[in-house]
Order: sequence, then structure tokens, then C-alpha cells
Amino acid sequence: MKFAVLSDIHSNLHALQAAQDKIKEIDVEMVVCAGDIIGYGAFPNECCEIVKELTRHCIFGNHEVSVLTRDTIWMNPYAAKASKWTSDVLNQESRDYLLSIEQCAKFESTGARVAMCHGSIDSAVEYVYEDDTRDSMLSSVGADILILGHTHIPYMKKFGSGLILNPGSIGQPRDGDPRGSLAVIDPEARTCCIIRFDYDIESAWTSIVSKGLPDYLGERLFIGR
Repeated sequence: MKFAVLSDIHSNLHALQAAQDKIKEIDVEMVVCAGDIIGYGAFPNECCEIVKELTRHCIFGNHEVSVLTRDTIWMNPYAAKASKWTSDVLNQESRDYLLSIEQCAKFESTGARVAMCHGSIDSAVEYVYEDDTRDSMLSSVGADILILGHTHIPYMKKFGSGLILNPGSIGQPRDGDPRGSLAVIDPEARTCCIIRFDYDIESAWTSIVSKGLPDYLGERLFIGR
């Protein structure tokens, strides 16, 4: 049975709701999330609530760490301002949920061993692009399928021992395509399909600006960068 993978939602409620609608069109066993539910966008609590109900497995990303610790030293000024704003508006229910999720997750699906990490297998802040992937990553985590996020750029790389993939970003794509991105995995076949979907970017941008978040975080949604 197939399952859907979300990542890097970044408090973009409009994109997440569109992703939900897309998932309803597909016959999937479950939905999982590879982190960064929050940050950048205007609806952190609403997105936490949806992800909590929607997903069977969810891990935290670097933005969860930043918001919960209020440590923004490694962030650019736009991300840092959004992180501090998010920390201020995050309600207790959302905070408790984010504190309950894992750094990495391992589970089985239709006989396949699946591992999911946000950045790399060692760090939530390390970027792993398609050219950085290696077959040895699968053996090091004992998985047939390795799911990564963080780059906001979708890819799928097949190796002799399995599959490494990034579903791209639900709420802030960075591959030049402004549409949201998610993945659907067939664990038995060890295959992955990247699915793009439209959403109301104009409303997402308006929400960001109206909350006093940096205009740039809304403007970049239109160009997917």
C-alpha cells in the first residue's frame, strides 16, 4: 500500500490544505511528515493541528528546534524574525506536540524498512542534495527507503539497496516551481512519485504580510525560490 510524504510546510496553511485535498484523491495507507511544520508562514498553530491529526509519523526539523529553543544564531535575518514571531504565537498545545515528536523515525511499510530524517541522517541542519546521496546512507540507517527534507527541492535516487528521496516542500518550494510538492511512495516496488499541486499563493502572501512577517517570505512564494 502506498503512503504520502509531506515536508517543509512552514506554517503555510493554504498550501497544506491544498495538499490534503490532493492526498484525498490518492489511495494511501498513511501520511508521514519529514519536519519543518512551522517557520516562515503565518499559521503555525493551525498547521500543527492538521499535521498532528493527519500523520502517523512525524519528525522535527531545524525550525522546530529554533522556535522551541529561541536559538536563531545560525539563521538569516528573515528566518530569525519569523522564528521569534512563531515562538511568541505558538500555543501550548502546539508546543507540547512539537516537543513529543522525534528527531528521526523508523518504521515498516509493506515489508520495506523506512527511515526518515529532516536534514541528514546525523543532523537536522545539514543539507543533502541529490548529488550528495550515496548507497551507503541506506545501510548506515538499516533502511530500504530513506526520506530526507530540508532542501525544499524534490528528488528521487535509486540505488542497488533501495531508494533515497526528498518530497520537496509543501509550503515554500525552492526549485523554481511555485507549486507545492509532496511524494507518494510505493514501498513494495521501491518507487516514488513526486506530485505538484497549485494553491492560493496570493492569500498565503497576504497572510504573511498582514502578520508583520518579512515581505520577502511571502514574495518568494511566487517564484518558488
